[in-house]
Amino acid sequence: MFSASALAAFVLLGVAVANPLKARSSPFQIHELRETLPQGFTEVGPASPQQTLTLRLALAQSDPDGIVNALYEVSDPDSASYGQYLSKEEVERFVAPQSSTLDAVNAWLKENDLTSKALSPAGDWISIQVPVSKANDLFNTNFTVFKHTGTGAQTIRTLAYSLPESLQGHVDLVHPTVSFPTSIAPKAPSASGVQGSYHAAVSQDGLAALCTNSTTPACLQALYDIPLTPAVHADNQLGVTGFFGNSAHYAWLETFLEMYRPDMDPTTNFSVYGVDGGDNDQNYPSVLEGDLDLQYTVGLATDVPVTYYFVGSDNQDDDLDGFLDEANAILALDKLPQILTTSYALEESSLSFALADKLCQAYAQLSARGTTMLFASGDGGPGCGNDDGSVFQPMFPSTCPFVTSVGGTQNFSPEEAWVGSSGGFSNYYARPSYQDQAVSAYLAAIGDANKGSFNASGRGFPDISAKADKFSVYAAGYYFPAYGTSAASPTVASILALINDRLESAGRPQLGFLNPWLYKTGYQAFTDITTGNSSVQCSDDGPSHGFNATEGWDPVSGLGTPRFDKLLDLLNL
Repeated sequence: MFSASALAAFVLLGVAVANPLKARSSPFQIHELRETLPQGFTEVGPASPQQTLTLRLALAQSDPDGIVNALYEVSDPDSASYGQYLSKEEVERFVAPQSSTLDAVNAWLKENDLTSKALSPAGDWISIQVPVSKANDLFNTNFTVFKHTGTGAQTIRTLAYSLPESLQGHVDLVHPTVSFPTSIAPKAPSASGVQGSYHAAVSQDGLAALCTNSTTPACLQALYDIPLTPAVHADNQLGVTGFFGNSAHYAWLETFLEMYRPDMDPTTNFSVYGVDGGDNDQNYPSVLEGDLDLQYTVGLATDVPVTYYFVGSDNQDDDLDGFLDEANAILALDKLPQILTTSYALEESSLSFALADKLCQAYAQLSARGTTMLFASGDGGPGCGNDDGSVFQPMFPSTCPFVTSVGGTQNFSPEEAWVGSSGGFSNYYARPSYQDQAVSAYLAAIGDANKGSFNASGRGFPDISAKADKFSVYAAGYYFPAYGTSAASPTVASILALINDRLESAGRPQLGFLNPWLYKTGYQAFTDITTGNSSVQCSDDGPSHGFNATEGWDPVSGLGTPRFDKLLDLLNL
């Protein structure tokens, strides 16, 4: 039903047409075409000719395949280059536009009396500001106002645009054009609706009973054998992504540590790196996600330096809601975090393939420099690709083959798959070779189950998982129970950060991009989750749909949950 190259809603074209959208004297080629409006949007009418648009142009990179090849060379444990991560300059040489591209784009800018602003450290993203009337002429299109029926919000987009002959082969895409705004999901971890509860101080006894009632640092330490031993290397950095409206509160972290980590200095804190005007304002109204992420990184990865990469509302990447801005901001740094965990996701189909792939390429750059990129898989089970749930909806960036996707489990002794754990198969990316054996075995085992609901040749996700239920999070005087893969990803990040600290002590490089190692060897340090299932109901009167956890990899729990002690043994630490 699906293929990695044939997209359901978007078409990326390079075919010359005589009259693509409007009559123009110079040759144009349709570059991107959206065949249907996304669900929930209706057309209002033409955009005002005087309205100013900020458009971003992705310039063709020098060697995009080269950066991917280099990533796999440093990430494959059988490679002679394993662990020899690229420098900032080496990565930029792969992605910086060639001089011919810069000459063509600069000539086009001058011809049309435009000025540009660089948006990425390698210069492969620029922005321009133009009125709608001029944008229509520049890209042979009709920018239109569309309205979201659910929220009433209006946005200016087009269903197709073209590139002039002079830019063909030099510009990969123009944005925002055919991708429509989408909400980041989840904005916050799911909560049970309980207004608040009080927890007694934690002892190290009775951990099984404790995990039955709530998930705390002590529960996770027992479940995954996470040590209390402090990390010793100040340059071993753990990064956490945050977005506007998800502030992490210093005072609440201190209370959390006093309650659940009495062995730690309760004033242990985190640094903040602002992107797009983000500043982690302590007084701005926020939801629980930031506090969950920081309490379960600072509170688990003992004495590992934690940085909160906080993305504000002044986004330069529009529909990507700061995801690309964060990646470019971190790529501009000389020193990267060894791990970056992100508890947010987008529906894959909400983005054109061209736009999603640009963000995926940025993650390949970060991974090539040695950063382990972790993403929560999402909390909507297999997702709803249509109203009746007969087609599933994969989540991005988890479907990007250059990141590690983290699903969720529930309960304790034994763990089982969490019902909300998002997982499935990409409609944009083919299955990477590193997971071919594991995913093929799963598909053979399930036979015709859910046939036609997913792209069986697509990149499977999640890759691994961790506990996702009943996390005790302190906020505003209460401990709230939180659920979601947005709790699982920081947990995995904390475990890996402590492993990286041990690797550095042994004089060895950090883990970097995990997946080639995970599917080849690393899975042996993970507990296979074989019971439970994901589930979603896409309409009030419709049936539920989902995947079952099985022996080996599955699209609910991936390869399973990590054990710190087994990771040490496997890595000979």
